[in-house]
Amino acid sequence: MDFLHTFFYFVITIGVLVSFHEFGHFWTARKVGVKVLRFSVGFGKVLWSYQKKSDTTEYVLSAIPLGGYVKMVDEREGEVKEDDFPFAFNRQPLWARIAIVVAGPVFNLVLAVFLFWCVLVAGETGIKPILGKVEQGTLAASAGFKEDEEIISVDDKLTPTWTEAMAVIFTSALDGNKDIKVTVKDLNDEQSNRVLKLSGSDIQSSEILYKKLGFKPWSPTLKPVIGNVLPESSALSAGLLKGDLILSADNIVIKDWLQWVDIVKSHPNVTISLKIERDGVELPINITPKSVQIDQKLEGKIGASVSVPEDLIKSVSVKYSLSPLQAIPVSLETTWYYSVTTIKMMGKMLIGKTSVDNLSGPISIAQYAGQSASMGLVAFMKFMALLSVSLGILNLLPIPVLDGGHLLFFIIEGIKGSPVSEKIQSFFQQVGMLFLMGLMALAMVLDVQRLFH
Repeated sequence: MDFLHTFFYFVITIGVLVSFHEFGHFWTARKVGVKVLRFSVGFGKVLWSYQKKSDTTEYVLSAIPLGGYVKMVDEREGEVKEDDFPFAFNRQPLWARIAIVVAGPVFNLVLAVFLFWCVLVAGETGIKPILGKVEQGTLAASAGFKEDEEIISVDDKLTPTWTEAMAVIFTSALDGNKDIKVTVKDLNDEQSNRVLKLSGSDIQSSEILYKKLGFKPWSPTLKPVIGNVLPESSALSAGLLKGDLILSADNIVIKDWLQWVDIVKSHPNVTISLKIERDGVELPINITPKSVQIDQKLEGKIGASVSVPEDLIKSVSVKYSLSPLQAIPVSLETTWYYSVTTIKMMGKMLIGKTSVDNLSGPISIAQYAGQSASMGLVAFMKFMALLSVSLGILNLLPIPVLDGGHLLFFIIEGIKGSPVSEKIQSFFQQVGMLFLMGLMALAMVLDVQRLFH
């Protein structure tokens, strides 16, 4: 079921983004007078097609949902009827061809603006960015952060939720900013500025950065009461139920949930004798945590979460939303922010200043799609907006085969006054294809490594 859930939302995500991208090419081509033969979402075997008349556009849904294409009348790609010469792509003025090529990525960025706007208007509910215990020796400790402080903004960008605060800090760090200004407030609402000072070794990858930053969300002391129990888990096999209070483990009195978590972690494949309280009655239960490898060591897992009181959730939760008018400039600014950041990140990976471990392939994208969908519509829309920005920027890169590569040839044509020869274009398109295939292979390898770690 998890696989079907993940695959379904992956197909939805790619389908929407690709459709919007290709619709940009399609709509602009039609507007400037180019005849479109086929509008396809996906590659490979045709699953569904519709064509009103034999001389109109054929709309196609294909089996492999990893892209799409718009096939236009073009003398370079096949024989063209004499009546269709005026509607051929290759016979259009330079400005029209540029407009058609650029329209795909632009439509992805427009979609991102719209999705960010929807997220801002609908509102995000999240945990307040309140800091938990700050470990000594971390970048957070060096900057003077203290437990119970709440992050207000990062580099003057408001961060109402923990997720937003961490995302902006990570993005700013991986973007190459060595000094990140963070505004916090204490329990008395007094504001202070902290400066995170980073070095090149701190930002090699997101994993290294996370460990060195040392940020942890504030966590209240919770009673060791069982919340949700996962199917096929040790907790379910042992007979634990939602609402069970753990009194002791191997005759050690359990005072809070974190103490219980530490005991579970230290007992992979080792049976623990429990005493629990259920409906006012004490019961003995034996449980054997499953062994899971984490960071090259074995830890125990039972597959059960803690029960969190509803009033506590409300006290640390926050909903951030804007009016439809207020959300317009913020959605534009957010799209611009992530567009610039994406370009800088790609540049740094190219010159080796940022680890390629930050690349995500189809497997990671599918996982993120499924996870964000599980968190709700707003989270899913935000994920799609971020991916739409990445898709738009990626397609604008001056790599032959991509839209940016075609745009580069058109710019050269405008400068020299004549088109780049088909032989040269063909050569560089082959080089571009090899580069993209290599990049995709690398992303797939990284995806597989993440699956096993």
